[in-house]
Amino acid sequence: MKTLKIASVIFGCTVMATANAADITIFHSPSCPHCRHAREFIESTLIYEYGDLKVTEINVMSPDNRQAFMDTLTKCEYKSGGVPVIVVGDKCFQGYANSMQDTLRAAVEVDLTDEQKQSAKDNKAKMAENKDAFVSENANRKQAIVFIEGKKK
Repeated sequence: MKTLKIASVIFGCTVMATANAADITIFHSPSCPHCRHAREFIESTLIYEYGDLKVTEINVMSPDNRQAFMDTLTKCEYKSGGVPVIVVGDKCFQGYANSMQDTLRAAVEVDLTDEQKQSAKDNKAKMAENKDAFVSENANRKQAIVFIEGKKK
């Protein structure tokens, strides 16, 4: 039942990502430093830049989440089980480095309207002026993140 629920969440994100292109699923391990950096970028920057962005964070260390991770590796044609695996719309990324930030932004923007892209650009500028104030004013954006922990090993 839990596997079906997780698959439904992932499938829902994929369907929504095709419609909005503003959805991210990130498969991560709590002990992975690259995962931590990717999640920090998404949680502290992208969700504020893109007002419609939805994020699903899936802990691959949980047996409940293993099949969804394996299915994603197959879909993305990855042979390695390395994390993070970040899925944005139809694009897959394995690993994370700060140099990927603009690439991830471009993937999020693929199907956005010009108005949505301009809004993201405006939000980015406001964050550059005073990130703390902007984040505080938009604290509700934290609700855009769904955490799927599952059972620990």
